[in-house]
Amino acid sequence: MTQLAEPAGSAATSLPTIGHWIGGRRVAGTSGRRGPVFNPATGAQEKWVDFASTDELDVAVAAARAAFPAWRATSISKRTEILFRIRNLVEQHRHEIAALLTAEHGKVPSDALGELARGLENIEFACGIPQLLKGGFTEQASTGVDVYQIRQPLGVVAGITPFNFPAMVPMWMFANAIACGNAFILKPSEKDPSASILIAELLHEAGVPDGVFNVVQGDKVAVDRILEHPDIAAVSFVGSTPIARYIYETGTRNDKRVQALGGAKNHMLVLPDADVDMAADAAVSAGYGSAGERCMAIATVVAVGDVHDRLVDAIKTRLPKVQVGPGSDPASEMGPLVTRQHRDKVASYLDSAAEQGATVVADGREHPLFKDSDGFFLGTSLIDDVTPEMDCYRDEIFGPVLTVMHVDTYDEALRLINDNPYGNGTAIFTRDGGAARQFQFDVNVGMVGVNVPIPVPVAYYSFGGWKASLFGDLHMYGPDGIQFYTRSKVVTSRWPDPAKSSINLGFPQTR
Repeated sequence: MTQLAEPAGSAATSLPTIGHWIGGRRVAGTSGRRGPVFNPATGAQEKWVDFASTDELDVAVAAARAAFPAWRATSISKRTEILFRIRNLVEQHRHEIAALLTAEHGKVPSDALGELARGLENIEFACGIPQLLKGGFTEQASTGVDVYQIRQPLGVVAGITPFNFPAMVPMWMFANAIACGNAFILKPSEKDPSASILIAELLHEAGVPDGVFNVVQGDKVAVDRILEHPDIAAVSFVGSTPIARYIYETGTRNDKRVQALGGAKNHMLVLPDADVDMAADAAVSAGYGSAGERCMAIATVVAVGDVHDRLVDAIKTRLPKVQVGPGSDPASEMGPLVTRQHRDKVASYLDSAAEQGATVVADGREHPLFKDSDGFFLGTSLIDDVTPEMDCYRDEIFGPVLTVMHVDTYDEALRLINDNPYGNGTAIFTRDGGAARQFQFDVNVGMVGVNVPIPVPVAYYSFGGWKASLFGDLHMYGPDGIQFYTRSKVVTSRWPDPAKSSINLGFPQTR
């Protein structure tokens, strides 16, 4: 985020400032740099957030490094007890956390509470850490020799999280990381930083030792220091593909384990036999929920054959019924976008689409809140007759703009999806079980829904795409998360038997 100047006497200078959480307490920033935090529904700046210097990041790493040995040595039973308390405290304070998400991100309360519910699933998964960390044991692998495998924590690990899920994505990361015995540093988005500090306070209340969980606010300065710091063993990231690639390349070049989730262009394939009303409901729900600011949002509907006209008409008739407004209004179903700059960039695709030959069926700029409000609103937008070379298809718009493509056959649709550089999520809508099964076999995408538009895995599976949607070998949370935050160690053991001891220079054989 671009740092704002602070004119003398400006009312903005008296706004509250969100700082860091280091070593079990709130810490004010000392770098002299900070950025604005807006309420997207009003367009007004309501807070500042400190931007950490490299020295401040180093202090957080030192606190985490100091806390790691004792936390690693803490029994699994004790860590599990603390995780259960974390789960209960987050659940008790879910409305308070959700209110912060609405105030700083803009998502409506029902969506914010849904984010918390999915985040809690990951904490609940981590509560099963005694089972998840069980190793294997082979007795008598060789005469008098036993072999077993154990999993051990990495040390200090870090998470860099996006603006669109300020509570859930950190929970994807820190729950497994600290359950496995690591110390964790969170660098949240500077656009909506408050939830991270409240979560840190809840972890502290739950009994997480000082230094095991830290929050460092900031921008690229903090990110780059995380990627180069010699005491940080692993980095998790969720964001856009260009930044994910940068995170992965820079982190691995500095000998870190990295999982970096990038962008998406999620397709929803609708076959001629699909239930059109069900498909239209799903397209609207998945395309415009959270103002389209989800990495699993449906961005493009691919209509096969004669279902196209019926489907577009069905989607079009539903759009005026979507209630766009601030989260403070209980009737609102879709809130504003996160910043004015992002809203304007999303809206620009409506112009470029028309210029490149597409049909703008619904233009969100016609919504009264776009024209008359100071908030960052854009109404639901629908673009038809889209082709692969158009900007509105090639780019990840990340807003309430749904595009529709028309193809003649399933094979054309499959080729379109597989040729796309992204491979995060996809869905097929059909009544034909054979076609659905063939699609899940054929499609080169990491998460697939069958008549489910947003196939986000439950917490005991793992989240992650293919192709340019993921850099790294392991997906996020679930079993892959446990593997990411630990490394395996194999022990081969034999207890002395002097009567059987001898010198043997040959390569060991299991006989």
